[in-house]
Amino acid sequence: MTDLLQVSTATENREAAVKLAQSVVLARLAAGAQIVGPVGSVFWHQGEFGSGEEWQLVLKIRADRYDEVQAHLLKHHPWQNPEVSAVPVVAGTDAYLHWLETTTAPD
Repeated sequence: MTDLLQVSTATENREAAVKLAQSVVLARLAAGAQIVGPVGSVFWHQGEFGSGEEWQLVLKIRADRYDEVQAHLLKHHPWQNPEVSAVPVVAGTDAYLHWLETTTAPD
């Protein structure tokens, strides 16, 4: 089995999240994306405390393509310094894991 990841980022509105999700999936860097929102967010940013609403984007990817996914997100993200983080997928159904691996296999 290929190592798999779920990568997350957030945007300030649904339209930006959809656009970013579509660009990553159409590039075959992610097998799929889920958009959740709005979600409440509490944070420190540029030395100031803040809160607001964001739209979370969760991507399903192969670990060996993480660098490409990160570069794509940083290039196309509307924010200058967005969160891009990943967690490993440690288990899943055989059919789901096969779909994720094959959908995003490099040419």
